[in-house]
Amino acid sequence: MMKRAFDFGSSLIGLIALTPLTLALVIVVTLDSRGPIFYRGVRVGRYGKLFRIFKFRTMVQNAEKLGASSTPEDDPRVTRVGRFLRKYKMDELPQLLNVIRGEMSLVGPRPQLLWAVERYSPEEKEVLSVRPGITDYASLRFRNEGEILRGSMDPDKDYFDKIHPEKMRLSLEYVRRQSFWLDCDILVRTLGAVIFRREKRGSDTNAGSGRSSGVISE
Repeated sequence: MMKRAFDFGSSLIGLIALTPLTLALVIVVTLDSRGPIFYRGVRVGRYGKLFRIFKFRTMVQNAEKLGASSTPEDDPRVTRVGRFLRKYKMDELPQLLNVIRGEMSLVGPRPQLLWAVERYSPEEKEVLSVRPGITDYASLRFRNEGEILRGSMDPDKDYFDKIHPEKMRLSLEYVRRQSFWLDCDILVRTLGAVIFRREKRGSDTNAGSGRSSGVISE
């Protein structure tokens, strides 16, 4: 109950405080390329329930029909404004709506596409016992996910080979050790990573002893 109250209150305050920035982003996304303002892809939430995630659109219209679900740094489907939004994680801001609606939490394992979840092992499905989040230690560890996939001929395969194992390990660590103070630590680290644009290399170590579209797709 405490986590949900914190999520709801913080997200509501965040949406109100960020209204000017949100309106500015709506304008630049609209002017930059044709297509809807928001990307609303289907993701797997808590207990396997499907929901639509809110993100500012960072790719060309109908991008999901033009290539893989995973997005390399050099993916030609990403728009000019989209690259900027992804770099500073501004495309994730609308997910505060998902938090208010109870579909996501501020902190938790990143939500995935159905086809990806269907490949989870029984142990990995433990991450579905909590609400997915906007950030977690795995997201911080793999802030350069697009760069890792740069030049890939099969981004989805390379995602599962090069990124998924460690990302899942960190996500499971969070699920098993979750607490209010752990959430606060992750939120502070996330703000620092976004503001100072440097990867927190020590976050995976902390998770072990104790985080888009870098999720699969846009």
